[in-house]
Amino acid sequence: PFSSAKDPVNMAAYVAGNMVRGDVEVVYWQQVENLVNNGAFLLDVRTPVEVEYGMVPGAHHIPLDDLRDHLDKLPRDREIITFCQVSLRSYIATRILRQHGFKVKNISGGYKLYSSIHNL
Repeated sequence: PFSSAKDPVNMAAYVAGNMVRGDVEVVYWQQVENLVNNGAFLLDVRTPVEVEYGMVPGAHHIPLDDLRDHLDKLPRDREIITFCQVSLRSYIATRILRQHGFKVKNISGGYKLYSSIHNL
């Protein structure tokens, strides 16, 4: 009668709930360059080991586990765009940052999608 947290049905429900409640605003990789050119701050919340395999040009790296300790290093006057490997941790980062008053959006698809689009 029970299924895992990452069951496809549960994941679809999480996405639907997010859309209905507006918990997190989502952007797509094709929008990122324009957002950054217009002043957005690109935040990579992946682990240091993941970053060793590649980084998005212009991104600032603060691992999710360290985010709460480094809120003072983030700009309050700019929109922050978060990403991780596949978007789960950046979703969490986005929720944390919103709770602290930051204007923030999450990139759909994470670094995996970005690296496949850019043949990295």
